[in-house]
Amino acid sequence: MNEIPGTTFLLNVVFAVSLLATVGGAIIAVLSQRIIRGVCGLALCFIGLAGVYYFLHAPFLALMQILIYVGAVCITIIFAVMLAEPDEAVSDQSSASSKVWAALALIACVALGWGVASLALGGSWTVPAQPLANDGSLRAMGIALLTTYSMAFEVISLVLLVAVLGALAVAHGGRVRS
Repeated sequence: MNEIPGTTFLLNVVFAVSLLATVGGAIIAVLSQRIIRGVCGLALCFIGLAGVYYFLHAPFLALMQILIYVGAVCITIIFAVMLAEPDEAVSDQSSASSKVWAALALIACVALGWGVASLALGGSWTVPAQPLANDGSLRAMGIALLTTYSMAFEVISLVLLVAVLGALAVAHGGRVRS
């Protein structure tokens, strides 16, 4: 197989950017004090995750990640924030119990990350016998949607439904009844 010089390096750079966007967006989403910045970090995380899906040879999941999560869930959260009352009291709690919970959460995340990394690096990964035929046609996408990606598509639609219901609850609960 003839390979263009520098292609592997460029692919590694794009993959690293996708991973950095995923991790960086997640850190922004978790550590930001303002909810709009948190949602922007969440959108960045979802875009990076779509890049990772694309590198895993799942372009349909990458497209659904961008369309549903970035395009619908994040926008729904922003609309819910915009519809909520602006003069809600924000409590700044920096007590010892919140620091303990933060430390426990950090320990749990590190343990989970270490476990997943050790499974990924130590496991035996098999290569498929033949690559999937993906010509990008409507027929191939329909077959992939109803066979390979049917469960993932249904889970994505359920998450979208929960996000819309949550946004409606936040927007309705933020209104002052007179």
